[in-house]
Amino acid sequence: MSESGADSPGVSSAGTPRPTGWRGAIETTVTGLGYDLVDVERAPRGLLRVMIDRLPDRTYPSGPGEFVTVDDCESVTRQLQYVLEVENFDYERLEVSSPGLDRPLRREADFVRFAGLEVSLTLKLPFQGRKNFRGPLGGGLKEGWSLQFHDGKADQVLSFSLDEVREARLVPVVDFKGRRVSKAGAEGAVAQSGVDGGQDR
Repeated sequence: MSESGADSPGVSSAGTPRPTGWRGAIETTVTGLGYDLVDVERAPRGLLRVMIDRLPDRTYPSGPGEFVTVDDCESVTRQLQYVLEVENFDYERLEVSSPGLDRPLRREADFVRFAGLEVSLTLKLPFQGRKNFRGPLGGGLKEGWSLQFHDGKADQVLSFSLDEVREARLVPVVDFKGRRVSKAGAEGAVAQSGVDGGQDR
């Protein structure tokens, strides 16, 4: 991790291994339907949360647009119910949702996709007395990634690797009418179902 006054863009070719088992089945299903799997979480009381996003330059049966819709979530829910039954995965409720306006960045592919947008970044360990940074995300550097921020006196560039990141999220954009908009996806698109046959709620 280092700090400098300039950005050096580049592209990283490092990949991450695909998960296996039920997580792998979820990822294969979601990506096979043409969506991006943002996150999977096993919550208390048997709740399984799956967060999806639309990919740019793709056409979806539920209609055009960059934002995830309720129809998208319901379509993925139905397919996941079938797959999880085949995998004999034990859960009580399945919730498929959009990533929201403050979309989390988990994988290197997320950082590649949203390079140039403003993000909030929390490091695992403090750097020069602070863990939290906010600013435009730079392209992959030879030694990692970069984020431009203002230290109170001047603009600086933080260089970091993904292993040093505790959490990273897109910063929602508010337009002049006060509406919250973001390239990350629509806020609030969600479909829920139980294991008893997909009665959407």
